[in-house]
Amino acid sequence: MRRNLFSACLLATAIAMGNAALALDLADVSQGEATSGLKETLTRASSAAVSKLGAADGFLNNPRVHIPLPDGLKQAKSAMKLLGKGDQFDQLEVSINRAAEAAMPEARKLLIDAVKNMSVQDAKGILSGGDDAVTQFFRSKTEVALGQKFLPVVKNATDRVGLAQQYNKLADQAASFGVGKKEDGKIENYVTRKALDGLFLTLAEEEKAIRQDPVGTGSNLLKKIFGG
Repeated sequence: MRRNLFSACLLATAIAMGNAALALDLADVSQGEATSGLKETLTRASSAAVSKLGAADGFLNNPRVHIPLPDGLKQAKSAMKLLGKGDQFDQLEVSINRAAEAAMPEARKLLIDAVKNMSVQDAKGILSGGDDAVTQFFRSKTEVALGQKFLPVVKNATDRVGLAQQYNKLADQAASFGVGKKEDGKIENYVTRKALDGLFLTLAEEEKAIRQDPVGTGSNLLKKIFGG
């Protein structure tokens, strides 16, 4: 029987990983099972990533996704600390990470809808793609809409910090003269961009963790596809 494309993609991955037992098992995986397994994996990864990042300290105390102050403020903070006036900068750094955490619940539905509406071409690209295939899929399907959802949440949080408003005025003027990054002319834009980067990074990590430990998911389908 001719092996379908989805199973072939999974088999190629297993062989590349040197997992002969998994390759043998995948010979019996149907196209429907491969697609369903992929969707289940990405749905689980989406929920896990949103829950992890949306929790208290999900960004603030996670070095993988922690959002630092924009470069311009980092330099100013160093100078102000020498004068004993670095507290405002510390407060702002906490606030921007809290803002990213607060925005995360907005992502859940958009991410899961993207998985539900996944096309055959999308699935093929993920199954045969590299380490960033999941990130690229979610970026292409959700980045614009997520940015629109995140921005007002982030702005509401950063507007409460006086230093953020001062930064916006100065950065906007600097950007108009070609100094600094245009996309960072408003601190809420900077935080939204960094929050999205953190989300897509965490999604890819959660997806990888599910593939590496499918037994831990309790899903028979994922155990069949990735269990080896």
